[in-house]
Amino acid sequence: MDYGTLIEKRQARLTEIEEMMADPGFFNDQKNSASSMREHRGLKKLLAMWEEYQQVQNDIEGNEELAKSDDEEFAAMAEEELPELRKRYEKLAQEVQYALLPRDEAEDRDALVEIRAGAGGDEASLFAGELMKAYQRYTELRGWKCEHLESSPSDVGGFKEVILKVTGEEVFRYLKYESGVHRVQRVPATETQGRIHTSTVTVAVMPEAEEVDIQLRPEDLHIQATRSGGPGGQHVNTTDSAVQVTHLPSGIQVKSQDGRSQTQNKEKALQILRAKLFEAAQREAQESHSAQRKALVGSGDRSEKIRTYNFPQSRVTDHRINYTSHNMEGIMGGDIFELTENLQKFEMEQRLAEEEMG
Repeated sequence: MDYGTLIEKRQARLTEIEEMMADPGFFNDQKNSASSMREHRGLKKLLAMWEEYQQVQNDIEGNEELAKSDDEEFAAMAEEELPELRKRYEKLAQEVQYALLPRDEAEDRDALVEIRAGAGGDEASLFAGELMKAYQRYTELRGWKCEHLESSPSDVGGFKEVILKVTGEEVFRYLKYESGVHRVQRVPATETQGRIHTSTVTVAVMPEAEEVDIQLRPEDLHIQATRSGGPGGQHVNTTDSAVQVTHLPSGIQVKSQDGRSQTQNKEKALQILRAKLFEAAQREAQESHSAQRKALVGSGDRSEKIRTYNFPQSRVTDHRINYTSHNMEGIMGGDIFELTENLQKFEMEQRLAEEEMG
């Protein structure tokens, strides 16, 4: 693929944004300036990646030439470096290709991950807790930060619901594929006859919304203090510190009780509410996407079964791309990289096909 023309367009766009940023009134419109700043960061990253891509390409050509040298020592050294250079070249080619595609600005954002136990009672709540730990470990492996925003523990040590906030570089880009229904098949610890049970957990990954994205008008909100509940925990108490916020126009209701004060819980609840409203707006905008891409990441249909975890056979299958991994232990330990990479590869192929059709 010839990237030259596309890179020239991105360089021109970077110059255009930098000229806009030099305007004294640039920050008067907070929403547009925030969007432009995100685009600026993305373009700078792409162009730095492009420079490295070209450098690695030159290094490969140089080493291939040196490998033909009559000097055996030089030739051997050059040949030894080639596999790593080619591996890096392939990785950069994929990253450059992805970055050149029209992108959703939400990919650069932090994310809120909402995990809810579905069908299966106690077993579903236990698996919800295990998925939460897997995502927490994944964020560590990525070098991101994971914050526990809100939870509703179950009586058996799992979670009926838990919300995590993940911050870092391009968080939503990598975590967005986790949205949907996760099905688990295994023999519960309480099962006396060894029968395999099927349970489900629903995951919703929402890009974090900033105040400039979603304006919450006081007249649209019904805020009330309620008594904290749940089976217990170091932060759950019996005071009226829990806060429930209802967004009247949409009917969306959010409750927060894990904070140490009513003020903290109100801030967390509003943060979650903004993310839910932003996600709903994004979902409406994505209706114009192709059916194939919506089926992968853009449908917003939380009732869609996306993945099955079959413990007896140590098998994890992602149904969207019909990909199966037998690394159950690794995946439940946070190593979901192979799943993410294959989903990204599939999405990129679909988006490239759309670009060519367009």
